[in-house]
Amino acid sequence: MSEDIETPEESLFEAPPMAEQERMIEAVLFASAEPVTLNDLEARMPHGSDAAEAMVHLRKRYEGRGVQVMRVGDAYAMRTAADLGFLMQKETVEVRKLSRAAIETLAIIAYHQPVTRAEIEEIRGVSVSRGTVDQLLELEWIRFGRRKMTPGRPVTFVVTQTFLDHFGLENARDLPGLKELRSAGLLENRPPPGSMPRIGEGEDEPEAAEGQSELFED
Repeated sequence: MSEDIETPEESLFEAPPMAEQERMIEAVLFASAEPVTLNDLEARMPHGSDAAEAMVHLRKRYEGRGVQVMRVGDAYAMRTAADLGFLMQKETVEVRKLSRAAIETLAIIAYHQPVTRAEIEEIRGVSVSRGTVDQLLELEWIRFGRRKMTPGRPVTFVVTQTFLDHFGLENARDLPGLKELRSAGLLENRPPPGSMPRIGEGEDEPEAAEGQSELFED
């Protein structure tokens, strides 16, 4: 008997065709409310499947469609095409006001991560209240990062995958530039970070910011 003949036991572990693997990934992404990593996908799929290769084919198949397969950090999700977002505006609008302090703090963390509270205060020119940080942590837009190897080992803050997903970003490098931020009213033509003049003493003001940028609104 030839050794090349495949036994029934071996055939049980044969990976499904690539087209079927694409369908499996499509089904998981469609049903999942949160982005899914390749490792999670491969753990659900039959033995021998190649989630990474199937994802490449699936993303290509969805190019130019109303729904696209987007990368969010190290995970993937099905999302409405960016140019069609206006069609869903009524269904997705949720009033969630952030104070000017929270907007500025979030922007500093996004652009300077990993950053400590002291560094945020140095850039803003005022103390950062615990309430401001707690609000951003509650929204799950920021999280604690690694401690810095400096005296006191201060904790750092970084933006989360939830933040990237909320604003349709693949990673923090996709954030808008200074020109876009100034036109949105976030920077108000202030000097570059690090050279901002002090705008007051004490802690953050609790008032909600007016005319918030679309970057920090639903």
